[in-house]
Amino acid sequence: MWLPFIEQVLNIDLSKDNGGQFADTVTAVMLLGGTDVDRRQFLAASAAVGLAALDLPDAEAVTRRANRPGPVAVGMGEVAAVRTMTTTLGDAASELGGGHARHLAVRYLTMDVKRWLDGRYTEKTGRELFAATSELVHLIGWMARDEGNQGLSQKYHLHSFRLAAEAGENELAATALRGLADQAIDLGHIPTAVRLAEACEQRGRKLTNAKALAYYRNTYARAAAADGDHTTAAKLLTSAQAAIEHAPALPGQSWASHYSHGRWAHESGMIHAKLGDLAAAEEHLHLALDIHGLDRKRTRAIVLADLGQVQLKRGNTEAALASWSEFLDCADGVQSVRINDGLTNIAARLPGIADSPASAELGERIAARA
Repeated sequence: MWLPFIEQVLNIDLSKDNGGQFADTVTAVMLLGGTDVDRRQFLAASAAVGLAALDLPDAEAVTRRANRPGPVAVGMGEVAAVRTMTTTLGDAASELGGGHARHLAVRYLTMDVKRWLDGRYTEKTGRELFAATSELVHLIGWMARDEGNQGLSQKYHLHSFRLAAEAGENELAATALRGLADQAIDLGHIPTAVRLAEACEQRGRKLTNAKALAYYRNTYARAAAADGDHTTAAKLLTSAQAAIEHAPALPGQSWASHYSHGRWAHESGMIHAKLGDLAAAEEHLHLALDIHGLDRKRTRAIVLADLGQVQLKRGNTEAALASWSEFLDCADGVQSVRINDGLTNIAARLPGIADSPASAELGERIAARA
């Protein structure tokens, strides 16, 4: 039975009549934000069945809330406020990691945004408000994942998808699916990841945003590579490159529009590494760092950790140690599970590297962070 899984994911009790209606997505996400517990296990079963349920958004969700009495009048000014706060909190998280300020984002959601969602607004404003809330919820999911709270992250991404679908925002919905797919890949749930990535890429085909197309295609390529489907992965890599080559350099307003050329180069490099082409992988990682320049401490640190791994596999120990030393410089003060994983991976490989002043110094620096 899939029903218990949907109840678990959405925090809804469907065994009761509930007045003849399901609890809506706004109610469910506010309940999640209010309880916001640490659930570290990816809900693999619910993700597999949840994909089918995600194709059935509540088409009347906005209409039911629009034009009804509420405690406060809501207009586009409040929508703009949500988007501004999401951008501000996202910038801080990108620089310092999701471990910083997630509680502030959750509090903003459950206090200010909830009051506006429960307020008085037109249907047009309601759709914009749902879309803006979807972006904020997606950010909180990303922050939770970057903290290592995988199950919690998954639930926020599911709610982000539903809010976006109910608002009629196809790009936001695809981006939420992309977050779920990427998470499933990292946690080794590959069949689920392939299904989610395929659904994401299919939604993305309807868009004209070149960065979004590259974003979704590279995610599908990564899932295919993890699944051992090298033919599909290579085809999607080529398609993603064609899209990013036509994308503007400056970021746009949406989450997917912030998918930079540098992030594309980093992800493409790691897909090439998974496919066994280490030379192409190193070339793309250098491209990300040297040509497209990643200016966020967290992002640059992650690329440097990955570059060192690729260089070590290619037998260039000296270059790997240099990359990892720069990684430690960038990682200082960043709170992210990706940074912690990088430290763990480097520490595990150092004993297998011939003794040298550089490796000894690196080991001492890592030990000092423990």
